[in-house]
Amino acid sequence: MVDESAGTPTAIQVRRRKRTALITLLSALTLVVVAAVIAIVYLGSLATTFDTKTQKIPDAFPQESTRPQAVAPPSSTDGKTAINILMVGTDSRGATVQEAEAGTPSDQRSDTMMLVHIPADRKNVYVVSIMRDLWVPIPGHGTAKINAALAFGGVPLMVQTVESLLHQRIDHVVFMDFEGFKGLTDAVGGVTVDVKIPFTAAQTSDYHFNAGPQTLNGDEALAYVRERYAFPDGDYQRVRDQQTFIKALVGKLASTQTLTNPVTISNAVNEVAPYLTVDSSFNSAAAASLAFELRDVRAGDIVTFTLPTDGIGWSTDGQSIVLFNAPATSALADALAKGQMQQYVKDNNLTNGN
Repeated sequence: MVDESAGTPTAIQVRRRKRTALITLLSALTLVVVAAVIAIVYLGSLATTFDTKTQKIPDAFPQESTRPQAVAPPSSTDGKTAINILMVGTDSRGATVQEAEAGTPSDQRSDTMMLVHIPADRKNVYVVSIMRDLWVPIPGHGTAKINAALAFGGVPLMVQTVESLLHQRIDHVVFMDFEGFKGLTDAVGGVTVDVKIPFTAAQTSDYHFNAGPQTLNGDEALAYVRERYAFPDGDYQRVRDQQTFIKALVGKLASTQTLTNPVTISNAVNEVAPYLTVDSSFNSAAAASLAFELRDVRAGDIVTFTLPTDGIGWSTDGQSIVLFNAPATSALADALAKGQMQQYVKDNNLTNGN
């Protein structure tokens, strides 16, 4: 008989310890499995929300013969190519979005237009704001303000106009109604921006923005990014403020506090999805895949600037317009095509915008 006091375990004690270890291991595995199931159900729920609540544009792109050639994936790397997303902010008070989606003429206007360029290495994101009054050739309609393309021929003509301007193929189109913008801001608990130029919103005196950091709720954020009348250079400062807000919003969305909070993420998706209109290929799987590829990108990796122009002028029919700068636009198009955006930004001192 073995003396238990001597510290040597009996066979019964060994079996008990093994059972205890096995139970502990099984318990841990069970918790992992349960957590995984919850995560799958949760992610599946978010995917369903995105796919069912977003509006789809069945024919977002122009005829293939009018478009820049698609870039073939390189064979010697992971197969990724650059991605271009045309983001458009619209006002629901205009004509029906359905008319614009269908490619039919309407009086819908794109209030905000940005090209989001994601290089093949997925290390940075470049957001190029396009002034809505930029005077450019619109295929089949002569020369006009770029935001008129949506009114002349819906989404396909708008895409064709931007593609012909920058010689870049647009991969996805995303429209956000301003109501969704408000909801997204509130869903993440507000967004803190560094106000460079203090102002009072011209449309309502309820919102005054002092210089320095301020945390904005949805209504305040909307007033902040839409204001142009309070500034001497109008749309130029509005675009700068929009860029400032976007970087701050991305920083909030990419923060550990947000990413580890399922409630916040769920609220964000639920709030913004009903106000998003996307091309039919930009479903939850495509969005999730892109988000995973950009998982290491933070606010500091996002470069925002405005497509260079020649200032403000007048059209022959008396419209106030933003003058097109052909050489500067060609230089940007060349950098986009050659994958040299980092050098382009450095050469043109655009690291902190323009």
